[in-house]
Amino acid sequence: MLTLYRPGTGLWHRLPAGPKAAVLMVIVLGVCLLPVSYTSAAIAAAVCMVCYAVPGTGPRELVRQLYITRWILVVTVAGQLLFLGPEEAAANTMRVAAAVVLSGLLALTTPVSELLDALERALGPLALLRIDPQRAALVLAVTLNTLPVLAGLARDVREAQRARGGGQSLRHFAMPFLVLALKHADALGDALTARGVR
Repeated sequence: MLTLYRPGTGLWHRLPAGPKAAVLMVIVLGVCLLPVSYTSAAIAAAVCMVCYAVPGTGPRELVRQLYITRWILVVTVAGQLLFLGPEEAAANTMRVAAAVVLSGLLALTTPVSELLDALERALGPLALLRIDPQRAALVLAVTLNTLPVLAGLARDVREAQRARGGGQSLRHFAMPFLVLALKHADALGDALTARGVR
């Protein structure tokens, strides 16, 4: 989701990253504390639609966020239906969906640099434990940014295999993917070292 930022001038775009994250966290917490019922599922859906109705985002982006995580939601629905029943499945799935799309709203309306600055400020108390907040924020940022990078590498490997007409098994996929991932990690290490981060 860190790659989803879309420039804009709407309310969510104008809010500073720290307060915006705090507001969205409170909204997500409120949604998750709703009692289990079809009504709470409807409320969670309505909250998401209202948050995305603010100028600068819109329903198309809401659908896009849900599409990105469609398989997580499918697995959530299936597991909940199997063990808990339809009412709890509806409520819990909407909680997961709300958490996902509201987190996506933060990424959608906030540049990565502002998110990292807010994260560094939030980690400020770590200085009392002799932990450098800037380095801690950098570690978290690298970890988060690695996820979309690895997803992109996996996609590149699959497309290259299709272009060559090669096998689609895990065995044929794993080695090229591992090589590319290690090359990326090595390049990232060199870049951090060049900037004095050890």
